[in-house]
Amino acid sequence: MPSSLLMRLIQLVLGLFLYGIGIALMVRAGIGVAPWDVLSQGIAAHSPLTFGLATNVIGAVVLVLWWPLRQKPGVGTVLNVLLIGPSAQVGLWLLPPVDTLWLQLPLFLSGLLLVAIATGFYIGARLGPGPRDGLMTGLHTRTGWPIWQVRSLIEGSALLLGWLLGGDVGVGTLAFALLVGPLCGVTLRWFGIGRPLPAAAAASR
Repeated sequence: MPSSLLMRLIQLVLGLFLYGIGIALMVRAGIGVAPWDVLSQGIAAHSPLTFGLATNVIGAVVLVLWWPLRQKPGVGTVLNVLLIGPSAQVGLWLLPPVDTLWLQLPLFLSGLLLVAIATGFYIGARLGPGPRDGLMTGLHTRTGWPIWQVRSLIEGSALLLGWLLGGDVGVGTLAFALLVGPLCGVTLRWFGIGRPLPAAAAASR
């Protein structure tokens, strides 16, 4: 295996593991979580599944939805489905819940920052998008709807269903929606995603 590919795989796995730990931090903060995590909480509340396993199942279902959209998963896509749920569950086993605001806020912000950094890691590995990202881009390609509309529809549906099932919607959910994009914009640039290509590279494209 070429060393560059090995390093990208290590970066991918590390990013996915840290992403799961970031989710666990936000869950334990107890002030609201990201839309897909609201859905995982709701499913876990009404089934024998743990939060982590519910996250895996949702990822697998979303990946199946790629088939009619003719999206092609990469190794990063498959590992995303397999690894984020278990790493989040490990984080939940290790971290106790907190119920005082002066602990909840820094715990949530730590989780949000870790998710943003982890996103830069695993996307920067360039080994395939996450299942939810692929669903978004696939629907955009097939329907012609703007990305923001497709993302709003998908995440809004996940949020509504999760909330109806009893998932944790709160100020943290709003904070995640407002802040994760700008934060990921910063971390993705750390890994060269979104930077203008050098003239020679752009010409070769």
